[in-house]
Amino acid sequence: MCLDEVMTKQQVKQRIDKLKKLIEKYRYSRHVLDKELASIDVEDSLKKELFDLEQKYPEFITKDSPTQRVGGRPLEKFEKIKHPKPMLSFTDAFSREDMEDWLVRIAKLLTQPERQEINFYCEPKLDGLAIELTYEKGVFKAGSTRGDGLVGEGVTQNLKTIESIPLKLSLDNFEFRISNFEFPPTKLVVRAEVIITKKIFAKVNQEQKKVGQPLFANPRNLAAGSIRQLDPKIAQKRRLDSTAYSIVSDLGQKTHEEEHKILHSLGFKTNNKHSRYCKDLEEVFEFYEFWQKNRDNLPYEIDGLVVMVNNNKIFKKLGVVGKAPRGAIAFKFPLKQATTTVQDIKVQIGRTGAVTPIAVLSPIQIGGVTITRATLHNEAEIKRLGVKIGDTVVVGRAGDVIPDIVKVLPELRIGREKDFHFPKTCPHCQTKLRKAPGEAVWHCLNPICFAQKKKRFYHFISRPAFDIVGLGPKIVDRLIEAGLVSDPSDLFKLQEGDILPIGRFAEKSAKNLILAIQAKKKITIPRFIFALGIRNVGEETALDLTEHLGSLEAIRMAEKGDLEGISDVGPVVAKSIYSWFRAKRNLAFLEKLKKSGVQIISEKRKAKRAKLRGKTFVLTGGLEAMTRDEAKAKIRELGGNVSGTISKKTDYVVAGREPGSKLNKTRKLGVKVIGERKFIVMIK
Repeated sequence: MCLDEVMTKQQVKQRIDKLKKLIEKYRYSRHVLDKELASIDVEDSLKKELFDLEQKYPEFITKDSPTQRVGGRPLEKFEKIKHPKPMLSFTDAFSREDMEDWLVRIAKLLTQPERQEINFYCEPKLDGLAIELTYEKGVFKAGSTRGDGLVGEGVTQNLKTIESIPLKLSLDNFEFRISNFEFPPTKLVVRAEVIITKKIFAKVNQEQKKVGQPLFANPRNLAAGSIRQLDPKIAQKRRLDSTAYSIVSDLGQKTHEEEHKILHSLGFKTNNKHSRYCKDLEEVFEFYEFWQKNRDNLPYEIDGLVVMVNNNKIFKKLGVVGKAPRGAIAFKFPLKQATTTVQDIKVQIGRTGAVTPIAVLSPIQIGGVTITRATLHNEAEIKRLGVKIGDTVVVGRAGDVIPDIVKVLPELRIGREKDFHFPKTCPHCQTKLRKAPGEAVWHCLNPICFAQKKKRFYHFISRPAFDIVGLGPKIVDRLIEAGLVSDPSDLFKLQEGDILPIGRFAEKSAKNLILAIQAKKKITIPRFIFALGIRNVGEETALDLTEHLGSLEAIRMAEKGDLEGISDVGPVVAKSIYSWFRAKRNLAFLEKLKKSGVQIISEKRKAKRAKLRGKTFVLTGGLEAMTRDEAKAKIRELGGNVSGTISKKTDYVVAGREPGSKLNKTRKLGVKVIGERKFIVMIK
């Protein structure tokens, strides 16, 4: 007689609850604490009993049940999930000097008392895939990848297969408490890393080899590829691991170290035992040297340390520059290196005409990846290295960074090596190359250069731009070669019948490609500006332009002085934008896009209160209570404008400590000057 046949329904529920609790206890101990309380056979037996009971009494199945880690059919596609706060990346440092320079930079943005409070929390930088986990009322609700930092892919079902990610938060192991902490929190957002251990990676590759399948290059690629499988059963087979490292939600935590302790106490696997609080950079350097020597003893790959300002209040004040927080940095280990020979040196023409020399190498394995190319950056770098065709060189690679030639080994020369002479003309269109005074990079200034044209096409369809799924460089090349497109606007005029004859297109794939292109006719202003490929204009600048000017027409009509008043837009960038929108060929391209049906979605600036509407501010000198960027953001939030130059249209000049020469101009123009204290009163 089965046990459930002699139990009442209430007793069945109690049995299910007890099974879930015991299985969770074993899971936590095995996957978080690395301690085995019972054999895996015992755990599997308990899971089987729980599964059988839930099948007979499905009304007792809950989302946090261990049986729900894998279930359901494979997905057709991943849904998009917007992050509550951007998922940022880190600026890299490779030396003591880099770290000391970083500390000097951030210290300038702080008051003297705040500088005294700077200390650090250091943790190994895992070579995996960044994810975000959301819990509602203590139960795992959704998980997503980083994506573009603002929006990621929903991979909830795949993340459920990872045993080190709790399906339900627990206070059973809660050792670290903070004031005003409520359990379970209504909503908890956690950042973590998906990794695969070296041992499991080796086993997976052994299995691949047995069945004649290609081997995976490195653990990171395997982990990332597994999470992006539409069938969660594939992710489950890969036996992935995860460690949590950050809390996005406000639980009252005051330091990053506290966040780690809270995460561990709530049931997450963390890297606490391999991380350390450091009171100054000297302790950071000691910790770095320790892991540089002992990294091979860890069960997973690391490529350096993440060093963070420990105090969360100071970290927040330091803000963000580009896509990286100022208060954190990735202190990378030295490049993984190997020797090989330079077979040739070729030049590559970018979408803006920049000429980059590339070394063609004899294939070499570095960090599990085959390297056949390395950047030489520019003509000056070739001269500095003294590299010749045929030289034996040391090639270095750090993480996903493009490989570099670190140094040349001239003592291995045998007399057959050849000097490389930088070309005087573009190898594609034969236009004479130019180099602006003070710049290190040569440029091909021919706007209709075929090489530039192709690179601009690739940029236009890239993920941060129009993001046309299924349309990659190889298909673009075929469309150009077939004469079906001459610029990106032609993409939106294509029909199925146009692309079927060019080969390798079945009727269904042709239809899908046309649907994918047509689906992207509507695009936001920041993406559109980025897609245009204006020199020196990246994603962040495109966002700043949109936030400040509000419409494409306003950006098109802006004068250089207006553009220079925008955050992070200096004279060089302003000139690029101004010149681009005054070139006839570019205006014709914009008109063609419009006629092709491309619709640009205007995003009006949001102002919570219009207290400063119509007022223009110029900031000069350092501020005590906030950074310059924070002050600019506050002005814009209240409807005001920020400019980098003083004119008759300027309403206020905010003068901080050590103001620049701008103050002299205010007297001539009669512009009102206010101090920081009055400015703070104004924006409250």
